[in-house]
Amino acid sequence: MSFVESPERAALREVVGDLGRRYGFEYFQRVSRAGRHADELWAEAGKLGFLGVNLPAEHGGGGAGLYELSLVLEELGAVGCGLLMMVVSPAICGTVVARFGTDAQKARWLPGLADGSRVMAFGITEPDAGSNSHNITTVARRDGTGDDAGWLLTGRKVYVSGVDAADDVMIVARTEDARTGRLRPALFVVPRTTPGFEHRAIDMELLTPERQFALFLDDVALPADALVGHPDAGLAQLFAGLNPERVMAAAYALGTARYALDKAVAYAKERQVWSVPIGAHQGISHPLAQVKVEVELARLMMQKAAALVDEGHEEAAGEAANMAKYAAGEAGARAVDQAIQTLGGNGLSREYGLAPLLTMSRVGRIAPVSREMILNFVAQNSLGLPRSY
Repeated sequence: MSFVESPERAALREVVGDLGRRYGFEYFQRVSRAGRHADELWAEAGKLGFLGVNLPAEHGGGGAGLYELSLVLEELGAVGCGLLMMVVSPAICGTVVARFGTDAQKARWLPGLADGSRVMAFGITEPDAGSNSHNITTVARRDGTGDDAGWLLTGRKVYVSGVDAADDVMIVARTEDARTGRLRPALFVVPRTTPGFEHRAIDMELLTPERQFALFLDDVALPADALVGHPDAGLAQLFAGLNPERVMAAAYALGTARYALDKAVAYAKERQVWSVPIGAHQGISHPLAQVKVEVELARLMMQKAAALVDEGHEEAAGEAANMAKYAAGEAGARAVDQAIQTLGGNGLSREYGLAPLLTMSRVGRIAPVSREMILNFVAQNSLGLPRSY
């Protein structure tokens, strides 16, 4: 892996940044406060091929990889308009369908995911299990006999992003392993309008266009081809989507961090006290420099993780993706905190647009997996320490 990006990737950063600047954080604030989705930006990004840059070219995508998709999200976030559903629709769901879907499923779902005309949400977290796939209680059971037998899906999910904007939701459920009889994770695509599928908004203190939802599934009847992949494949298929999720979560946090840092640096250059820019004082400059270091280190790990995913190194990608998500979440929270501190009272004013990032920066430390669970993963898998649970 070269530490100098190719001309193609550099050009992609530039054109994505240009698109983002035409909308910007003011646009995001406006649509968020109005309870709207960022439909205009989403549609234009899809039309330009940015949303599906990682998906197969034969199904309308760009034929590139997760590296390029994370680049797109990072650059949009760096100008104040990161698209959270990019973490979900093309990264998690698109990757799973592209890798494990049948030819008919790929033809049905991927072109829309690639151009943004179809949005797919992702439901894994449950009220009692959190994101622990071993404790998921949402169950899919066969509805009939034979290869064409459908499924009945029953259970609950929480903190599912963007359900109101989605056409479908990819649900993580558990099915009975045909060989062992044990329950194993399996993935189902559920159209939002399916009878028995109910979604309710969760009231959140987040100023974003994307809303969070609780899902209620009561014997939701699905056809046989709602299942993506094999019902006995278990964790392999699930982690094929979760590694990209962590990389993209890192990209989202890094975009937020860069936006906050740029705001703080510009202010520190212009704001003068006793005829000296406040950025000349080490009490201001050193914390901002430290944020810059942390952002760049997190970005390197994110790029490593994306490259490992694209090259098919699943185990190494899992470690790197978790580390990238942890580092980016911490860097994002620190960047926002230091940016607000740099601006003082102005950092909490609506005019400067930093205060809404306080809650958003916390998301990077909590979701889609908490920093504590990442530390558990590193302790057990990277260091070989005993499990604590």
